[in-house]
Amino acid sequence: MLAVITVAVASGLVIGALGRLVVPHRQDLSLWQTLVVGVVAALAGGLVAGAIGAGSVVTVLIEVALAAIGVALVAGGPAAPRSR
Repeated sequence: MLAVITVAVASGLVIGALGRLVVPHRQDLSLWQTLVVGVVAALAGGLVAGAIGAGSVVTVLIEVALAAIGVALVAGGPAAPRSR
């Protein structure tokens, strides 16, 4: 059980970080917010990919896309460029 939780947290951080890389501009998200977005995206992406019979690469792409959407929503949408 501890191994499952550890893998979920690790994959959530990776998927969340990849989702943050996809979204342009800087996001003011904490590590915990990134983790939650990543874990939710990984679970949802896994369910979607399983339902359509996708392979592992497509599964990761779906998860990262969902994480990017989650990051944009949590961060408040696309940030406007800062002016001086």
